[in-house]
Amino acid sequence: MSLEKPLILVVNDDGINAPGIKALISVAKEFGEVVVIAPDKPQSGMGHAITLDSTLHINKVDIEGVLAYSCSGTPVDCVKIAVNKLLDRKPDLIVSGINHGSNSSINVIYSGTMSAALEGALEKIPSVGFSLLNHSIDADFSAAKHYAHKIIKHLLNNSYSNEMCLNVNIPNLSAELIAGIKICRQAKGNWEEEYDERTDPMGRTYYWLTGKFVIEDDGTDTDEWALRNSYVSIVPVQPDITDYDLSTTIKNLENA
Repeated sequence: MSLEKPLILVVNDDGINAPGIKALISVAKEFGEVVVIAPDKPQSGMGHAITLDSTLHINKVDIEGVLAYSCSGTPVDCVKIAVNKLLDRKPDLIVSGINHGSNSSINVIYSGTMSAALEGALEKIPSVGFSLLNHSIDADFSAAKHYAHKIIKHLLNNSYSNEMCLNVNIPNLSAELIAGIKICRQAKGNWEEEYDERTDPMGRTYYWLTGKFVIEDDGTDTDEWALRNSYVSIVPVQPDITDYDLSTTIKNLENA
């Protein structure tokens, strides 16, 4: 039996100095050896973007008393370069976050936090993305830390697929007001987007993306339902986006 402590890689998309990643590091340190790599600036909404047309720069930083690096690239770049270059062994677990803001429903598609976790699953490393439903820099991460601790402990003490990836969202409530954990499906939802058109001092037109999120799902088994009802939502996700039902339906196209 190996006597090595579990190696936990901590990443995020809000940047190396975000309070959320410091909260997650403090939890991860209780379970094993921790290495941190995170973007050197906020990278929210980057999805699964990777850097192809410019160089990547990695710098050691001092954060929470662990081995840590800032990276000039995206959250997915962080995972790729950590696993393939910086680390001397494969992590036992990758944890991403704690994100400032929700990554429930369709937001998982755009999320740098969750794309980092999905990249971990692609590397065959169990991975979890944590998000707190509070965008504030002064957000209270106490409840998020409590549930991150509970979930990380469970995953390290049980055997799951090395391609496992979990999307965890935590209500913006104190721990005593959270009703518990629900394993959910991803709610159907969409952004009704608008572009606010403005003019800069040079007379040039520019745009700010705005809009509102609309839930198109009244199911009681979804992440949005769980969050509205004070539960921590956990949605198992995977990189395979094949529509298997449609594949069967359009099978006759092979003979068209």
